[in-house]
Amino acid sequence: MSVRDAVEREKLYFATHPVYSTMPPSTLGTDILTSKLTKVLFTHIKHNLPEITKEIKEKAKDIEERLRDLGPPLPQDGTEKMHLLWNMITDFVTIYRNTITGKFDSKRYNNTNNPNKKEISGGARIKLHFYSLYKTFVNYNATSEYSDIDIEKAIMLHEGDTIPGFPSVDVFIYLI
Repeated sequence: MSVRDAVEREKLYFATHPVYSTMPPSTLGTDILTSKLTKVLFTHIKHNLPEITKEIKEKAKDIEERLRDLGPPLPQDGTEKMHLLWNMITDFVTIYRNTITGKFDSKRYNNTNNPNKKEISGGARIKLHFYSLYKTFVNYNATSEYSDIDIEKAIMLHEGDTIPGFPSVDVFIYLI
């Protein structure tokens, strides 16, 4: 049945029905129902649209923050992937070296869960362990076998680019 035929049958039905025929024609039919429902839907959308828009903006902002926390996207090119991997390994080695030597590392400090927590770094832990391990050798003189000339020679050999008066660790390793 075509739409035109359906509308004609509907008008005939309401015009010949014992109850509906007594009602005003402006309150009956699919056209009137469609226009009233459209007005109700429009009012509902107009009323709720600002809240929906606000919620969408909040969720978009949350997603953008989460994406920012994840960092930049992974590269697609093989050389860029290798470069990223190399940078990650270099950062790891730097953080590891700084932890062992006790050097302040702003990356490590800023990424800790609790920046107020005063935790002993890796190098300080190792030094503390050595102090407790060699506590029994209080009066032991490790340099008794070396003369001052031997020690001065070791310092000159391994001075390198260090500050004068502050011997390199290499001097200690050489003497051992």
